[in-house]
Amino acid sequence: MKQLALDIGLASLPTLDNFFAGPNEAVVSHLRLWTTGGTRSPVPTYLWGEGGSGKTHLLQAVHHAFKEQGAQVGWLDAHTMNPPEFNDDWVAVLMDDVHLYNSEQQHTAFNWFVNALTPRVGAPRWVLATGGLPPADLKLRDDLRTRLGWGHIHALQVLDEPERRAVLRQEADARGLFLSDEVMSYMLNRFSRDLGSLMQLLDHLDQYALQTQRALTIPLVRAMLENE
Repeated sequence: MKQLALDIGLASLPTLDNFFAGPNEAVVSHLRLWTTGGTRSPVPTYLWGEGGSGKTHLLQAVHHAFKEQGAQVGWLDAHTMNPPEFNDDWVAVLMDDVHLYNSEQQHTAFNWFVNALTPRVGAPRWVLATGGLPPADLKLRDDLRTRLGWGHIHALQVLDEPERRAVLRQEADARGLFLSDEVMSYMLNRFSRDLGSLMQLLDHLDQYALQTQRALTIPLVRAMLENE
């Protein structure tokens, strides 16, 4: 099962409040600092980590926080085709999964980077980017790679099993879905253990339970997956 963002289906919107920080508390504190109080980081921030470490959730959470403030931001990811020009109204530039960018997206990212840090009007904008590798290992054009490695760099840690269980319990409770310890153990032992995949599976279970009006059991989980 592939990793998906955590705001699919009936899942809650990604926010900094519903991100289970665990060993990544310092990262969440850093993001809170620059998304509240009207101040912006004077240097870029780069988050990196393996799949399921929560990079996209955090980037979407920052986007959501700015949106609630009525602020505009630039958003770029590997699925963005024909990206717009830099907008002077943006308060920040958010770039997700930069390790997957094609040449056009790398060109746009560099252009946005330069305009954000040396804007035509106003103060410099915050650049927040995520990737699957540390900056020095990114297979990107040199001028973009060096800029991504210039400011604050945080390596996200993947949650261990007790922390994954806590996240699944928190998300299931938020949906009003009863998830027994037995079913949770089955999910963790039989399927991809990265958090994004587990959230996708939880989303399927939630919808299946709603459709069938049945409590979640291991046979029901197995039957649902066989019918996928």
